[in-house]
Formats: sequence, C-alpha cells, structure tokens
Amino acid sequence: MPKSQNDLFARFAELEIITKTVTHPPLFTVEASKSLRGEIPGGHTKNLFLKDKKGTLFLVVALESAEIDLKRLHGKIGASGRLSFGKPELLQEKLGVFPGSVTPFALINNDGLDVTVILDAPMMQEAVLNYHPLENTATTAISNQDLLAFIRSCGHEPKILHVSDA
Repeated sequence: MPKSQNDLFARFAELEIITKTVTHPPLFTVEASKSLRGEIPGGHTKNLFLKDKKGTLFLVVALESAEIDLKRLHGKIGASGRLSFGKPELLQEKLGVFPGSVTPFALINNDGLDVTVILDAPMMQEAVLNYHPLENTATTAISNQDLLAFIRSCGHEPKILHVSDA
C-alpha cells in the first residue's frame, strides 16, 4: 500500500526537514498550477515519469518553464533509445501516485529503487522548490538541499544534470 501524505510529513519530521504546505483545489497540469503563483513563492516544477525502450524508468524533475526536448533527452540522461511516458498503472505501481500528482516525494514509495532520479541543474539553483505532497490538492515548499536529503533518505542518489534547453 502506498505511503500517505501523513507518512510523507512524518518522514520530513524524522529528517528534521522544514516544509510549508498550502492546500488548494486539485491541479492536474502546469498551466492550471500557474493560478497560484502569487500565493506560493519559490521555483514551481514539472515532473516527468518516463521509460526507455529497455524498460528503465526515470523521474525527470525540472522547473515548470523548462523546455525539455523528449526526442533528445535520452542522450542527456543515458537512456537506451527514445523515451516515452510511463503508463498510469506503472506510475501507480512504482511511485504510488496518479497522473497529475507526480512528484519527487513519491520516491518514498519506490521500494525497489528502480526509478532513476534526474534533477535539472537550473532547477537546483532555486533555494526553494514546490511539489505536490503525493496528491495534487496541495503544494509543499522545500529547500533544494532538503530535497536532496529527502531523496537520499529514500535510497536514491539523484543525478543533477542540465536536461532542459536554454
């Protein structure tokens, strides 16, 4: 059974990570999320759950304004051939979330450690970053360094790569 928001917040407390969470109506797209820009400071993000032709899974996390060329991304992240979006069932199985709620916080559910985490380098220059806390009815702000600590606490070593196009 996937971990809940309460489990996530308990992990933050265990790690002494300070976050701030704002609840809001469900948001399914970056475009819909832009309505909250004045209310939630920090870097706003998008999260791509991808699979290469050999079945290797990737979670690519970047600023919402980042342009990512999916036709060339495989070469930047070391994937085998072109990438496609992971199916909703696979997303639920591996990260325990539904489309519209993809987040690096979902790595708390990736017990198999079979998702490669890619953080776009320009995003990591933002002091504060915003992600859904496993559900798209809230946004949680976290420092960039605490994000790294959280991801590592889940057993993953994120790769910080420049994957967006300038």
